[in-house]
Amino acid sequence: MSFIDLGIFLAYMLAMLGVGFFYMKKNTGQEDYYVGGRNIGSWHIGLSVVATDVGGGFSIGLGGLGFAMGISGSWMLFTGLLGAWLAAVLLIPRVKSDTAFAKFFTFPQIIGHLYNSTAARVAAIICFLGYLGFTSSQLLAGAKLASGTFEALDLHVALLIMGGIAVIYTVMGGLKAVIYTDTIQWIILMLGLMLIGVPMAYNYVGGWEGISSTLPNEFFSFANLSWQDLANWGITIIPIWFVGMTLYQRIFAARDVKSAKKAWFIAGLFEWPIMAFLGVSLGLLSRVAVEQGALEGFGLGMDPEMGLPVLLSQILPAGILGLMMSAYFSAVLSTADSCLMAASGNLTTDLLGRFLKGKSLKVEMRVSQILTLSIGAVAILIAWQMTEVLSLMLYSYAFMVSGLLIPVIGGLFFHQNNGTAAVVSMVSGGAVTAGLTIAEVALPFGLDANLFGLMVSLLAFVSVIYIQKLNSTKLKSI
Repeated sequence: MSFIDLGIFLAYMLAMLGVGFFYMKKNTGQEDYYVGGRNIGSWHIGLSVVATDVGGGFSIGLGGLGFAMGISGSWMLFTGLLGAWLAAVLLIPRVKSDTAFAKFFTFPQIIGHLYNSTAARVAAIICFLGYLGFTSSQLLAGAKLASGTFEALDLHVALLIMGGIAVIYTVMGGLKAVIYTDTIQWIILMLGLMLIGVPMAYNYVGGWEGISSTLPNEFFSFANLSWQDLANWGITIIPIWFVGMTLYQRIFAARDVKSAKKAWFIAGLFEWPIMAFLGVSLGLLSRVAVEQGALEGFGLGMDPEMGLPVLLSQILPAGILGLMMSAYFSAVLSTADSCLMAASGNLTTDLLGRFLKGKSLKVEMRVSQILTLSIGAVAILIAWQMTEVLSLMLYSYAFMVSGLLIPVIGGLFFHQNNGTAAVVSMVSGGAVTAGLTIAEVALPFGLDANLFGLMVSLLAFVSVIYIQKLNSTKLKSI
């Protein structure tokens, strides 16, 4: 990478730190730090939502899917479109119009309102662990981009640099810094992919003639995947729109129901088809370049998620490479910062909140920042031990979905308020998914552990309610 590229990249990173510093001076308390003052418009929210959900992890992950299976990999983000629009129609009116939720900062506070404080704490632990893992996946994505672009940069050194930048500006600025930088970052990413990355990679491999003569036809088919792939993506990604802490923070930050719904519709369209096809197309083009022997030092046996950054580093001229890498690092930061804010909110508000009661706004802010910094450091340590971005992301999603989906649906839409049922459901569902994943158990039909965790969670929820009602009926009859 030339000094021009390095200068562009460093200028971008300094600008992100500047935004964090600016909002550090403007934030007055947790209302600003965690929900942006509850007065942010639709486009900022919508672009922040899609930047957070797709971000660097899915950008790198989509590139890996495009490399391995072609355009069929785009179906993964189609489930994101479905989840966003379902949440806009069903979830947002229920949450945003309920005055009981008007002062909440986090998702577990909703669980506490629907059930009890014990259920809220269990939900907070699940959210915290899930978003800790998700933050780690984004930092790992940034490190892969950096090490794939800068030849002399080791993956672990890149992780420390990227992780440090993401953590510092999030610690300083809170949710306002996150949302407003997300908007900038997403615009940079989209323009970079559409106007620079895809056209130049397309020309580099010889246009359509070079692509079609290099890859087999299945790479251009939407049916080049199994039903299990689609089912596993849907089971994991659609429900996250109903339990994701980062998404609830943005619902709380929106001005009203109408602007929140508009933001979710905007986010869905940007996920699929726009980002889905851009991501897999670049991955597919990197596969073409590898097959043609055009990527120096990179072969089919290497990590598919590294194909995209290696391709870009070799085809883009000085100056343009710096812009393109800034675009991709934007995507990484836009997700890492949001997930870090979510984990911090869970720890500060839901698990340690009672210790901050009666403290001044200045003390609240300092404690929030210290905890955010600590969580960021732990996320870097987790990423240090991992190798694959997409798997770490989907594991984190699956753990949260299997633990949280059934209780939130039962409480919000079926008006259940059995705290014991909620706790047993969350613990059993999350534990089954985590246990099966860690043990790497081969499951029937090739389905993910998440499905079995959800089934156990539902069974536990219904069983506890039924048993308690049965016992209550017996006592009344005596």
